[in-house]
Amino acid sequence: MTTFTEHTTLADIVTAQPALARELETRGLDYCCGGAATLADSCRSNDLDVDTVLAELATVDVDEATPAWATMSVAELVDHLEVTHHQYLWTELPRLSTLADKVVSMHAERHPELLEIAACYSTLRADPEPHLTKDEHVLFPMARGLAAAETAPTIRHGTVTDPISVLLAEHDTVGELLTRLRELTNGYQTPADGCASYGALFSGLAELEADTHLHVHKENNMLFATVVALEQQVAS
Repeated sequence: MTTFTEHTTLADIVTAQPALARELETRGLDYCCGGAATLADSCRSNDLDVDTVLAELATVDVDEATPAWATMSVAELVDHLEVTHHQYLWTELPRLSTLADKVVSMHAERHPELLEIAACYSTLRADPEPHLTKDEHVLFPMARGLAAAETAPTIRHGTVTDPISVLLAEHDTVGELLTRLRELTNGYQTPADGCASYGALFSGLAELEADTHLHVHKENNMLFATVVALEQQVAS
């Protein structure tokens, strides 16, 4: 079992033990967009006692090896992101849109909050799809080119920091929308009179949140910094 301290960053906690991602999320500790923060700093910002949180994390029964993605090369990591997270989103985003439309048509009269939930999800979906395209057609080819280069390659999109700065901002926006969805759905709790489709929608949104947080963590806290360092290395 990995031992963490108050100086361990949230990103390092999740990289070492991905099962603890949910524990951090339930405490409002942002390990993806805010992964560079230490546990102490993040606890302080959320009015939590860091010693208490450390003790609670130590009691969580996690028996898993360091995940393969934590030690992947740049080329392996971008392949993993496409196969694991991108394919999931390309399939899941339209499915949830269809499900949301169905639930709104059936339940919005009794649950008018569904209209705002559906609108928030629609805004959320409008961001990831072009974001995925930028990843797959701009950043990932640049990353693969840098990983294979012995000298600095000619990159028609400028330096790798250009698309990364855009993607970081988009990650922040998606994080804010997911936080809003969690608030609107009361933590994805299906109401007592909700049907199976209602429950499936909220379960799907909860899974989308968890997958997106881990996806963003892998890009923000692992891929981006590595690719920038690699560009500097081949340019020198």
